[in-house]
Amino acid sequence: MINLDRLVNVLGGYGARLVGAEGLRRRELRSVAMHDPTDDAPPLGDAFLAVGVDSAAEAVRLAEQARATVVLLRSAADPADDVREHLRARGLALLVVDPAVSWSQISGVVYGLVLEGRETEAGRGPSDLFTLADTVAAEVGGPVTIEDRSSRVVAYSASQGDTDRVRRATVIDRRAPEEVRERLDADGVFAGLAASAEPRFVPGVPELGLGGRTAAPIRVGRELLGSLWVVCDAPLDAGRSRALREGAHTVGLHMLRARVSSDLERQVESESVIDLLEGSADPAQTAGRLGLPATGLRVIAFQARARTEPEAAILHLFELVTTGFGWSRPGRSTLLGTTVYTVLPCGDDPSPAVEWVRSTVRGLPDQLGVAAGVGGAADPSGLPASRQEADECLTLHGRGVRTAPPGRSGARGAPAAGPGSPGTAGPVVYDDVWHAVLLRRLRLVAETGRLPTRNPVAELVRHDAVHGTDYASTLRAWLYAHGDLGRAAEELDLHPNTVRYRLRRMGGVADLPLGDPEARVAMTIALAALVEEPSAPPAGRGPGPA
Repeated sequence: MINLDRLVNVLGGYGARLVGAEGLRRRELRSVAMHDPTDDAPPLGDAFLAVGVDSAAEAVRLAEQARATVVLLRSAADPADDVREHLRARGLALLVVDPAVSWSQISGVVYGLVLEGRETEAGRGPSDLFTLADTVAAEVGGPVTIEDRSSRVVAYSASQGDTDRVRRATVIDRRAPEEVRERLDADGVFAGLAASAEPRFVPGVPELGLGGRTAAPIRVGRELLGSLWVVCDAPLDAGRSRALREGAHTVGLHMLRARVSSDLERQVESESVIDLLEGSADPAQTAGRLGLPATGLRVIAFQARARTEPEAAILHLFELVTTGFGWSRPGRSTLLGTTVYTVLPCGDDPSPAVEWVRSTVRGLPDQLGVAAGVGGAADPSGLPASRQEADECLTLHGRGVRTAPPGRSGARGAPAAGPGSPGTAGPVVYDDVWHAVLLRRLRLVAETGRLPTRNPVAELVRHDAVHGTDYASTLRAWLYAHGDLGRAAEELDLHPNTVRYRLRRMGGVADLPLGDPEARVAMTIALAALVEEPSAPPAGRGPGPA
């Protein structure tokens, strides 16, 4: 199934902009028609290519006759208000494409996406593998599953036949049970499929609830894309083996076209997301082209860590967050260096972002460790700031920051995994750690020499370095306790008289205007910028489930 949203996402990379009702984005496109001035009436089609038409009004009129959902027009100008109103009234969408893009390019993309998604049994469409699985099942006389190289089920036939327990579990979980995969691997089944082009009969394993199977490798050229499995009690005869082999070949073409189409959309989407994150494009137009709302967006920054092959880990993560097409995914993603960024619509409440991060992490192999930071809510023009916040939260993740504030539905965070350590951890959310982000920025400012160096705090820090005293940490404890000697002493694990004594001695080292409210605020900021706090969970927060 191809939606208008997907067509808009792909053509957006060619300078196309959508005009018309946003509600049409989820409308299916099943056919294409092209304007021919020699025809008395335009042919019917869901996507109408207004080739040779210069006027938006004329293009819309022809599209109405073609009963189209969307009309494509090459034009440098935006349509007039009356045309926009006509589109809204008629429930039509208009895609205005930059005139620098040729009709041959436009038609190639449109025909490829729409028709490749419509045709299935003829061996041309990547999107309806379930229909193809039904066709193969009918020809070979048994229930069929189509699996990728990682043994994940990508499609299965509706027919069940004498279904065994393993098939039921495989269809429900979209993957064969682990003990079955281990047994097949130990018996050399997967190695045999990788080395051969012929179907292979796999005897049943009654103790695991597995009946007999015949498996055929799915190949395109030399590349193994997956495997095709049919339930059967005995090896297939020559005719059904040939049908299974031919079915595997057809499935391979489908899967290859799906991957190519996905890669094209990934590239277009990635470039648009980079434009948003760097603020180098019209943000509202770019967000609209990606199908993102005008408010309530957040940037999520991911980094994947593995003890071996770190580059493969981040690529695996990027592939996971971009699996599917735009209309089927909540966010839009890109890969910059070693960080995957996703722009996710979730509003002022970050909980949807946290849950999405957790569901994404659950889809990764156990040996990968993932760190994630969630930026603050923003409109499209504010996404560069949200990206900076997500990056800073990602940095805090590595320092073991916890984010599980009370009063919200569920604990949102967990102790962060250290660099390279496997396992998962909850994301660090800007809303929860804005204060830590602010203090980190102050420290960076201090490191660049942009904070005044002649102040009482700086003098205490220098005195501590020379004489081995703890005056700076004592002052910070006193300020954080709002002048309460008992609380400050408890924080420092000292007697209150010791704190009082230190404060008196500190007055001889630097001028400490402890009675001036503004001076106390300034000293608190200077301490945060100049003196690193010991790593500890913020008060009132605790670990939560990842």
